[in-house]
Amino acid sequence: MSTTIEIGGESSAVAKGKAPLIGVSNYTSSYEKKGGYKKGIAIFDFIMRLGGVISALSAAAIVGTSDETLPFFTQFFQFEAGYDDFPTFQFFVIAMGLVAGYLVLSLPFSVVGIIRPHALGIRLFLLISDTIALTLNTAAGAAAAAVVYLAHNGNQSANWLAVCQQFGDFCQNVSGGVVASFASVVVFVVLVVVSAVALRKQ
Repeated sequence: MSTTIEIGGESSAVAKGKAPLIGVSNYTSSYEKKGGYKKGIAIFDFIMRLGGVISALSAAAIVGTSDETLPFFTQFFQFEAGYDDFPTFQFFVIAMGLVAGYLVLSLPFSVVGIIRPHALGIRLFLLISDTIALTLNTAAGAAAAAVVYLAHNGNQSANWLAVCQQFGDFCQNVSGGVVASFASVVVFVVLVVVSAVALRKQ
């Protein structure tokens, strides 16, 4: 007479098999949450770029179309002010046009970031490019702001008159363009911060 003791090998194997499945499930859930976070950042990035395109194009268009002629009794003596009379404003229009063009070209890369939120190369490329564009945008806006300040207030030490007393509409337009350019500066600052945060979370 023999006594046989059966060991529940199958149940232990099943038990052993369940533990890895639980771990994989937890990892997948964490990965999906992280991917959703990255995708949200990418969507916000795309929206900010659209806002930057609008502000940069507005700045270039406002200053580029600024023109005013003072009325006089005779047409042989006229004083006219246009953006092309100031090299600083010429640089401003060109620079803001380049910034707007870059933002338009960066939109497809931002879309790729939405589709592939974990792509490190795209985010790094946008961070570097945004920093360069931010530098150009800030330089153009600051230079134009200095000229606008002199146009409004003049400089008694250098005997520079405040021309905005005569060319009020022209000064008002270029001032609006400068404000729009600094709005795009804010957009770029936000984009750089967002990209840095996204890279840090990788």
